[in-house]
Amino acid sequence: MRGIEYVNDVLLQVERRNSGEKEFNDAVKEVLTSIAPVLDAHPEYIEAGILERVVEPERQIFFRVPWVDDQGKVQVNRGYRVQFNSAIGPYKGGLRLHPTVNASIIKFLGFEQIFKNSLTGLPIGGGKGGSDFDPKGKSNGEVMRFCQSFMAELYKHIGPDTDIPAGDIGVGGREIGYLYGYYKKLRNASHMGVLTGKGLNYGGSLTRTEATGYGLVYFTEEMMNANNISFSGKKVVISGSGNVAIYATEKATELGAKVVAISDSNGYIYDENGVNLDAVKEIKEVKRGRIKEYLDYVPTAEYHEGCRGIWHIKCDVALPCATQGEIDLESAKVLITNGTKVVSEGANMPTTLDAIEELQNAGVLFGPAKAANAGGVACSALEMSQNSMRLSWTFEEVDAKLKDIMTNIYKNSAEAAKEYGCEGNILAGANIAGFIKVADAMMAQGIV
Repeated sequence: MRGIEYVNDVLLQVERRNSGEKEFNDAVKEVLTSIAPVLDAHPEYIEAGILERVVEPERQIFFRVPWVDDQGKVQVNRGYRVQFNSAIGPYKGGLRLHPTVNASIIKFLGFEQIFKNSLTGLPIGGGKGGSDFDPKGKSNGEVMRFCQSFMAELYKHIGPDTDIPAGDIGVGGREIGYLYGYYKKLRNASHMGVLTGKGLNYGGSLTRTEATGYGLVYFTEEMMNANNISFSGKKVVISGSGNVAIYATEKATELGAKVVAISDSNGYIYDENGVNLDAVKEIKEVKRGRIKEYLDYVPTAEYHEGCRGIWHIKCDVALPCATQGEIDLESAKVLITNGTKVVSEGANMPTTLDAIEELQNAGVLFGPAKAANAGGVACSALEMSQNSMRLSWTFEEVDAKLKDIMTNIYKNSAEAAKEYGCEGNILAGANIAGFIKVADAMMAQGIV
């Protein structure tokens, strides 16, 4: 059987078993369609049923999360943890708290995490979790009670050598602290390596807050340099205003770029003089406010309601760092018309499949999420290493390791693309490089 025939058979099976789960089906299709040349070169993967196994989670845990709000009313949310693949190490992946969270989104994120983690070169498998709980507008007490109820079930399924959650959308230092505190109480043990993204005073790592945003820029810089482009003097648009967007803005600015727009779920700001990052940090990290408050700091800036309009701003480099599916086909066409040269993903699958195809056909350099935003989980694995050794590295040490990892991810992806006949297609190269490592580990471990 040829590789593409095998891929198509498995895709039909996935669609049948996961009917209506668009995000998950899209994620599987994106990966599998790009690795057909690998399957042609390695028919042993087909014989061993690697694809049928890699698309099926090893374990899915769905559970009820009851908690009491400040008015004394009982609220009930749904919790998820999908332990997708442990071939190269314990499950590793974040927890997302957002009202849109459902089984499809958690599964798509967990599937992506398998190959993202593989690309880092570190011994971590793929997993993901979260809840449809929305921390926005909740008091600290409400967030704490939710986190404690969530951990009352989750603790049974995680551990420093089993499954190590971290943060994602809606889960920052506050939430990780509440989760870890309750885990420690339930276990009566200080398993520091069970969660990453912890505070610096209880086992956290320097650079972890900056890691995904810095890593995105390090990867993108390497991709641009390979094509004789640099960040210096470039106009950049970045969606989102969480950790990824903030620290991508910081690093891109350090490299000589001008970031002119940033957003949140309500709208976006445009500042032709370059975004005032101190103002954004004050609004988002201190006040937990909305991005429209930026006008209180820089009255000359513009604020626009709605998120998608941000991609109509002319720019050289677009870094989507908000959420999945934010660059659709229409937005991709606008970016191309406006002369955008680079699109690199800081969020998880923020570009739809048809938009990716449009960008690549137009010659736009495209950095896929599983490669470009792997800096966060890479630094999480470095945090795990420090916890295991009971020591802390300096900011500079961790940052240097992070940059090396992101540089190697680009190089390995580019080399894999060239080896398998799709030179220049970094999306395909990242899928191939990430897949081969996992597939070889699965082959070595038998049918499990």
